[in-house]
Amino acid sequence: MGAKILKVLLVVASLVFLFYISLPNFNFPKPPPDSLQSREPADLETPLRRGYFTNYTRAQVITWYENQFDHSNFLSIKIPTLLLNYPPEDAQTIIRDQTSSTFLQELVHPFRESIYINGFEPPSYDNQPVFYVDGKTWRQKIIIKMMPTSIFIRIAVFVAEMVCVIILFREFRETLTYLWHKRK
Repeated sequence: MGAKILKVLLVVASLVFLFYISLPNFNFPKPPPDSLQSREPADLETPLRRGYFTNYTRAQVITWYENQFDHSNFLSIKIPTLLLNYPPEDAQTIIRDQTSSTFLQELVHPFRESIYINGFEPPSYDNQPVFYVDGKTWRQKIIIKMMPTSIFIRIAVFVAEMVCVIILFREFRETLTYLWHKRK
């Protein structure tokens, strides 16, 4: 009886997980309102990384991207999202070499895609923003890096995981049966 319940739970959990990893990938997120896209060569060398000048604070930038990354494009289903914090020094490895950084955070959908958010807010002089681009001053420069994943790889990992779970389930059941019979 208990084994049947476990099998049903495993099938239901597997179907939910398969649905989750099969949801379509996200598009590149939109920049904060009133921001200016950077035209620096390093910010244009790949379509998966873009730089913007903005007057948003760090908290506002993170909230802006969390709100976009929180729900699937398909039926607007809420997706579990983790926020990871990295030391700013890691921006030169994760974002691009020679990247200046005040903060570096990652929004992750486990087993799926993620986006890195790098912000650089240089020290201001007399409380005046340092960035001056296109006739306007800006509080900080943010760089967004999208890390998409292939659905084929996600499904391959899922299949490998399910094979391992089935093997472990059988071994666990055999071990319990052996111990039960040995006890008698």
